[in-house]
Amino acid sequence: MELSVRHRTGSWAWLGLLAAALILAADQVSKWYVLNGLNLPLRGRVRVLPVLDLAMVWNRGVTFGMLNGLGAWSGPVIAVVALAIVAGLALWLRRTTSALVAVAIGAVAGGAVGNVMDRLRHGAVVDFIYAHIGDWAFNYVFNIADAAIVCGVIALVLDSQWTRPRSGAGASDAACGLPKPPQGG
Repeated sequence: MELSVRHRTGSWAWLGLLAAALILAADQVSKWYVLNGLNLPLRGRVRVLPVLDLAMVWNRGVTFGMLNGLGAWSGPVIAVVALAIVAGLALWLRRTTSALVAVAIGAVAGGAVGNVMDRLRHGAVVDFIYAHIGDWAFNYVFNIADAAIVCGVIALVLDSQWTRPRSGAGASDAACGLPKPPQGG
């Protein structure tokens, strides 16, 4: 009997769905707590650690406040684009044979859905994590969904660099879709 370490296509989809569900749950629970438990909109800022504060920001843009000044129509447009991306990620997830890629896709999708839910519910995304070291600050306030999206994208980029065929000696031209060079001498 032969044991195989290869998994059939899509066998890691469950792991990506689990990651998406966990990210979505953590994101929504943390935002609920910030809004209702801490009442951060009234408090403004709460010191958690010497390097971490909770600071209330309503973000009408995308991750880390990018595209924040596009006007009232930006929220619905960003939500539709995010849901289209999530649909594309779902297709990718069905085909992945890598646990790392599945978790990364799940993190991006779960974060995107969490931020879309904020846009639909509040008209903006609830951002509240503010990291700093002394007087130096990371000038963005973010949330769990944003962190998951960024970490997921970084993991996908790193995975694409680790798994692509190398050029030069030992690389297979056929793997790159190139015709085999003529043999001669």
